Amino acid sequence: MAEPMKPVCLLTGAGGVLGSAFCRTLAARFDIAAVYRARHPDTPSQLEWLRDPLDPSLRVPENDHPVFAIQQDLSHEDGPSRVVDLALAHFGRVDVLVNAAADVTFWGPLLDAERQKDRLRSQLEMNVMVPIRLAALVAERFWRDRRDENLARSRSVVNVSSISGVQIFKGCNQSMYSASKAALNYLTCHMAEEFSLFGVRANAVAPGSFPGQIATARVVSAILRLAEEDIAGKVLVIDEHGERLTP
Repeated sequence: MAEPMKPVCLLTGAGGVLGSAFCRTLAARFDIAAVYRARHPDTPSQLEWLRDPLDPSLRVPENDHPVFAIQQDLSHEDGPSRVVDLALAHFGRVDVLVNAAADVTFWGPLLDAERQKDRLRSQLEMNVMVPIRLAALVAERFWRDRRDENLARSRSVVNVSSISGVQIFKGCNQSMYSASKAALNYLTCHMAEEFSLFGVRANAVAPGSFPGQIATARVVSAILRLAEEDIAGKVLVIDEHGERLTP
């Protein structure tokens, strides 16, 4: 009998700490379209693979589940459209969208807002607009007319937010970063309501700082939980006290 098809995951931010950990941990579980801007994900792909330096002819098990690497700056106007088209052309479908791409985080006092307006605009674009655009594009080009299939395959969106979007940390000058992540949390809840019409769930994970305060593996595990369990319209907060779903 043929093996069942693995779910297809479109993952952004694949070259970062979280994205690379996701690829290494879950490449055997998902077919991953791994989107990165500059740094290739730390895992085999169609572009890079591992070899045993002592015997290059030997099989390296990590190469058995390569990701499909897509280099793209998502801040470019046509970037989101291109990666969705490439993922659908390569795999024929998308079952899970994980929005984990992050711009360089800008922390600073509100009095710097005028001087730093370009950096603030870039942060809002990457943390809010790019996830919305990607989810809308996948929905329009694949999910919208497949309600029964979406329900059967438990298709979903998982947005990577931050605990800063649900809690204020005084003295850290996180106002604009916090606002962008809070916006992503609420937009995720609205996305869950709208996408439920065609059988697709949406959730967000809001971890504390990783890998400093929270182990990166915990965040990967949380993303997997939201992708696979029957949860919708929730923000999964992860901190030193454990995990909790809100609202």
